[in-house]
Amino acid sequence: MLGKENLKKTIKITEKTVECPVKGCNEEVERQKNHFKKESKFKCPKHSIYISPSTWEYEEETDNLLWKDECDLDLLNNIKNVKRESRMAHDNSEDALTWNIFRFLEKNKIICDFLKEVIGISDDDSVKDVIYWSYSQSQRGLWSCLKEGREEFETKPDKGSEPDIIILCNKSLIIIEAKLGAPNKICLSQKIKKPEKVERNYVSGGDGWWDKVFSSDFKTLTKKGGIEKYELSRFWLIGSWIASQLNLNFYLINLTLSNKEENIENIFKEHIKKDGPKIFKRITWEQIFEYVSNNKLSGSDKKKVIDYLENKTLGYKNENLKKAFLCSPKTGLKSKIYD
Repeated sequence: MLGKENLKKTIKITEKTVECPVKGCNEEVERQKNHFKKESKFKCPKHSIYISPSTWEYEEETDNLLWKDECDLDLLNNIKNVKRESRMAHDNSEDALTWNIFRFLEKNKIICDFLKEVIGISDDDSVKDVIYWSYSQSQRGLWSCLKEGREEFETKPDKGSEPDIIILCNKSLIIIEAKLGAPNKICLSQKIKKPEKVERNYVSGGDGWWDKVFSSDFKTLTKKGGIEKYELSRFWLIGSWIASQLNLNFYLINLTLSNKEENIENIFKEHIKKDGPKIFKRITWEQIFEYVSNNKLSGSDKKKVIDYLENKTLGYKNENLKKAFLCSPKTGLKSKIYD
């Protein structure tokens, strides 16, 4: 896996070529334009990565993953049976980052402690299931409660909402929407060509559940010109409905970089009703970095994760290597690029 220790601080880009970002490599490939393509003319013959001016993709997605023992790969293959798409081979993949971090927390049995520290679930709450991209490990398939939620609210349930992480506890239901480079600003028309029926289902589903959990109308939250928070809105709608059916507290967590979406809590909270055990909260990847670093856990897994986070990059901008995280427990605050 490539990180800042293996990568050039700057790369040479021309109208026709891009040089390989790996230190000591003089290979140049044809410059990609418009959409990223995994073709031989864009591949470094020495390092087997497909290069663009801003990022790269590994030959195999396992080259971008920390956890790939037999049990991990078995779980990942099962997840792919329900997950609609996988881009884990991309260096800037939020799916790969999500897997690397949350699988670590789960494997080392500290995910409940993490939730208590970062979002404040009660001390007597305990994790029953960690659901990756709608795959329930306990049910060995699409989580049945999410399936019911999709059928209640969505026009195409088989292509419905797919949270990055769902953590089912004995007292709480936690949905985590993870962001790395992409913004939360998504309107309905970006996802759906004919939104009228979608709007009707969301607003009428669950016996008018929309009006029970939102203080603003559908258009304000999801249409262009409103706050354009289509994904967060549907996760709040469906997630809170499922939690109500299960008689659980509900948390919707927006996981972002520390310098992104800094005001998302205030923006979104203006449009949701605060009655009942429902909480919307923003946390950052840097908070997770700090939690892992300060945790009393010892051993090779912790070292592997800390090294990964310390060296994680977000490709190149204007030929300069970008940091993934603006701060860490080791380095403190820094600029967006590596000096």
